[in-house]
Amino acid sequence: MDAVVAPEGFALDPGFVSLAALPPGTTARVVGVGSIASALTALERRLLEFGFVNGEQVEILAEARPGRDPFVVRVGHTTLALRRREAQSVWVEIQRSGANAPPLEARSSASERVEIQR
Repeated sequence: MDAVVAPEGFALDPGFVSLAALPPGTTARVVGVGSIASALTALERRLLEFGFVNGEQVEILAEARPGRDPFVVRVGHTTLALRRREAQSVWVEIQRSGANAPPLEARSSASERVEIQR
């Protein structure tokens, strides 16, 4: 579970994680790049150009051992090798198997967010 900055503290969204946190074999869907609190960096703009756009499917194909860096990711029809620190600003929703998974819009309501005050 990752935290995103909110005006009143940190808001935890159980459905979104950083791409850097995923193990090999995981399939996910991109929900965003960067943070709302700051403008996009040059690296974040480059990741958007590579195809890490909202709704695009990503899959973690492999990772180097022992340090897990770099790792191989497929976004759309493009395969890339990224360092974990480069992928930290890509936010994804892990794909759940089965028809029981509610759609993204149903899960991401403000009432489901848990806020932690600093």
